[in-house]
Amino acid sequence: MTETTHLQTTPPGDGAKQHSPEYRVAVDSLRGLRQDLIHDAFAYRPLPPRRTDGWLVRRLPGRLREYAAWLPHAVITAGALLTLAIATADFGGPALLLGLFCAVPVLLTMVRPVGAFWASMVSTPLLAMFGSQWGEWPWTPGSFACHLIVLTVVAVRTRPRTAGWMWVLTALYALVADAGIGPTNTYGTNSAPMLILSALILLCVTVRHIRRDAEQEVTAQQTVTAHERSRRTLLEERTTIARELHDVVAHHMSVVAIQAEAAPYRVENPPPELEKAFATIRENAVAALTELRRVLGVVRAEDYEVPDAPQPTLADLDGLLANVREAGLTAEKVVTGAVRELPQGVELSAYRIVQEALSNTLRHAPGATARVEIGYVLGGLGLRIVNGPPPNTSLIKPSPGAGHGITGMRERVSMLNGEMTAGGTDDGGYEVAVFLPVALPDEGDA
Repeated sequence: MTETTHLQTTPPGDGAKQHSPEYRVAVDSLRGLRQDLIHDAFAYRPLPPRRTDGWLVRRLPGRLREYAAWLPHAVITAGALLTLAIATADFGGPALLLGLFCAVPVLLTMVRPVGAFWASMVSTPLLAMFGSQWGEWPWTPGSFACHLIVLTVVAVRTRPRTAGWMWVLTALYALVADAGIGPTNTYGTNSAPMLILSALILLCVTVRHIRRDAEQEVTAQQTVTAHERSRRTLLEERTTIARELHDVVAHHMSVVAIQAEAAPYRVENPPPELEKAFATIRENAVAALTELRRVLGVVRAEDYEVPDAPQPTLADLDGLLANVREAGLTAEKVVTGAVRELPQGVELSAYRIVQEALSNTLRHAPGATARVEIGYVLGGLGLRIVNGPPPNTSLIKPSPGAGHGITGMRERVSMLNGEMTAGGTDDGGYEVAVFLPVALPDEGDA
């Protein structure tokens, strides 16, 4: 028995129709028109006060600065009075009443901008029916000024697409009014001046909108870039610190493992318990060293090579100061307190902090004098690197990496649970003060 399945195809024209691109463009355009000028056309959108942090407003006295916030409202009110004056001078009879038809749409732009456009469109033919002593059609002088002001304010308060739709509807009204519907005793039509002037005004407003949006986007991108650059610098500094600590700790763990292996041979007939204890110490040291290399090894770059020379300490500061003196920086070192050996991590971080502070002095204050103060106190190590103002500011070159050295210093200080302050001095120089705590031997034994 054979079962036959018949597939029924939908004939063309039924079901979902495939519309042409032109049809879709027309539908999208009508949808945009409805969204911009019809949907919530009379929604309440009050005009906010002007910002008072502009470069020009900040220079005004305090009382005038408060009034400057309401400058847009004053300008719109002045425009409404202007249209009222033009309409009153143009019409005979109930001139004041007809002038209100021109002033009200302008005032309406402060609270209902899109509704003000429709009010202007409705008042234009009403005013034209009463005629004008100038015989202009389809815009009387009052409605001409009113419509231009309304288009400008609404375009500023909305977006470019809305301004385009307003101009299109204005052009359609001009075409209909000039197609033989208007009065026959007019001197001529003013549709062309209206369309040309409104197009120029809306073009300028649109360019302003585009420029403002571009500036906001650039500002946002610059903020994101600066944040990412700062974050990348922080990660790079942490990577450098991790590499250096890896070398320091790996050296000490290797020494512990070697000494634990050699210790039983330095004692004649050591007890088995002692040999077992040293073997356990060596195994733990080797295991810790292996784990340390596995975890911290991931921060090494592929081209990173372990330095052959030992990591620098505070004993190498004299060589560092000699190098910066050769570069043109007058630097001196002052040591207070009893000099003692500190943990290698503290010595390395202190050396790097002094090195970065002197590098910043060379970069940002060429020709200045610097002073490095090292204080050995009971609970740790104090550092103070201060430089005077640059003798010639014209020698200072812009540095795109400004501020990254301070970030690295703070990372090293935070790693050691220390404290750091950095900032300008009263004489125009710069000061970096650091305190790195060091546990006393009694505290370490406890």
